[in-house]
Amino acid sequence: MDAQGQGEGFAIGCLLSIKTTLGEEFQAQVIAFDRPSNLLILQDGVISGAGSKRNIRLLKANCIKEFNYLGQGEDPLDIKKCFLDLNTLQSREDSAIRQAEAEAERIGVGVTPEAQSIFDALAKTHPVRWDKSTIVVMNEVHVSSPYLPESVVGGTSAANERVRKVLELERKRLQSRNVGQ
Repeated sequence: MDAQGQGEGFAIGCLLSIKTTLGEEFQAQVIAFDRPSNLLILQDGVISGAGSKRNIRLLKANCIKEFNYLGQGEDPLDIKKCFLDLNTLQSREDSAIRQAEAEAERIGVGVTPEAQSIFDALAKTHPVRWDKSTIVVMNEVHVSSPYLPESVVGGTSAANERVRKVLELERKRLQSRNVGQ
């Protein structure tokens, strides 16, 4: 069957042999077809019986060169036969959200790219966080704009010295990068 005029051939649950415009060939079951976006959601491994591990593919229907109808499979959306471990998915989602929030906290708001670069350099070797536009290192050393070695205050003298050293090295690295442009 040619891929032209194929919208009706993509009923949920049907098993298809598909050849894409890029020459890839595979067999899959239709999970969903979104007509406005022309997007097919397919599940691999159903026909070959590849166990409980299955891949989900999103494929634009206009990327299908040709397909053959192989028959009707069981309802892929039947909750009793669903192969998704919802607890694992929820755990992965929660972990991804925590990771994204942690990464967002590492981005300074209203600071220059240079200040962000200095923060990132300090973060490689020390626990750091932003307090508005001030970099707080090890919860004791504060580095304020213009983020020069003399801008370092608080904490022990040893901690101060370590932060100053990283700050000086990062400023030299930034200067050499700017000179080379």
